[in-house]
Amino acid sequence: MNDFEKLDAWIDAHFDEEVRFLQALVRVPTDTPPGNNAPHAERTAELLQAFGYEAEKHAVPAAQVQAAGLQSITNLVVRRKFGAGRTVALNAHGDVVPPGEGWQHDPYGGEVDGGFLYGRASAVSKSDFATFTFATRALESLGAPLAGTVELHFTYDEEFGGELGPGWLLKQGITRPDLLIAAGFSYQVVVAHNGCLQMEVTVHGDMSHAAIPDSGTDALQGATHILQSLYALNEKYKQVTSKVEGITHPYLNVGWIAGGTNTNVVPGKVVFKLDRRMIPEEDPAQVEASIRAAIGEAAKTFRPPRGGSGIRVDVRRLLLARAMVPLAGNQPLVQALRKHGQAVFGEAIPAVGTPLYTDVRLYTEAGIPGVIYGAGPRTVLESNAKRADERLDLEDLRRATKVIARTLFELLAKD
Repeated sequence: MNDFEKLDAWIDAHFDEEVRFLQALVRVPTDTPPGNNAPHAERTAELLQAFGYEAEKHAVPAAQVQAAGLQSITNLVVRRKFGAGRTVALNAHGDVVPPGEGWQHDPYGGEVDGGFLYGRASAVSKSDFATFTFATRALESLGAPLAGTVELHFTYDEEFGGELGPGWLLKQGITRPDLLIAAGFSYQVVVAHNGCLQMEVTVHGDMSHAAIPDSGTDALQGATHILQSLYALNEKYKQVTSKVEGITHPYLNVGWIAGGTNTNVVPGKVVFKLDRRMIPEEDPAQVEASIRAAIGEAAKTFRPPRGGSGIRVDVRRLLLARAMVPLAGNQPLVQALRKHGQAVFGEAIPAVGTPLYTDVRLYTEAGIPGVIYGAGPRTVLESNAKRADERLDLEDLRRATKVIARTLFELLAKD
């Protein structure tokens, strides 16, 4: 039995334990918002302690957390040193969107049914708390001579952009790895992803009684005029294509809107939030400038149907997440993951881009070559990620753990 087969055998022998570990993680909610995630970090550190892993607890100052609209964040770092050599970091995020409605399984139950483990964050991305932890344990079980360090980065700010997760760890100088593997898809190695710009647009009109609408300016009609302009812009984005396989074109979505006071009142204020996905080839500053210009022009051309004054618009940036672009030094990661992925899964593993955005970009922006790979499914839809009955195929968990363990061994082996 060679070393790779020994790693596989250890993972098979401890797989039930790995599933129980993931169940325990799913059973502690990390809904973001509201973002009270320190309790999950405490529970994770407790579970890691049982393996002899001492987790450094890095609490983000409360003022910074609250300014970001969250309640508590404690990021965890575990360092397993094997001697002089490069440091490979494994990052997964514990925060996740609230479960919403329509679940047939308890979103915090960690129930296993038909070969799947159900629960919010079971696939994205508490699964890779388990993948990365047990891959590291398997690596250590070999007792082989290794050169370098494995770091586990378990962070809690991906849903709000990552600045208080990986971004904070990097800025504080707590870590500076040489290579990075982040939670992702078990059937593909992701080397690039879209950027994301989120903005809040507030349209001010003049509130009035619905019986005398001419005495006011309808902010909702003004917002509708602006939205029509933005959706027209969205159609033009389809003519722009990315050269990165797996990424198509830019697009814009308005995902939230609110306004008005009652059905018998002309709305005096309407607020909506937009999400603009940027392909790696785009300049974020130019994208933001063009959207602001489109909104400004639409506001100028709005004419209330019954006369009256115009509208006033305030635009506020909520998030600017730059695209992840491949760095030249990522080839050892890409080659090892593809090779061992093919050996374990029995099929070719592609290296592609994804239209999602993640906090992995913060590592690559800092000059750290990184890729996305983990226990996730072929597609987000397949896992019900961010929908009811999110689930993880347990065989994917097993196989992805083997791929990560094999990859770590190849990257850190002394010969």
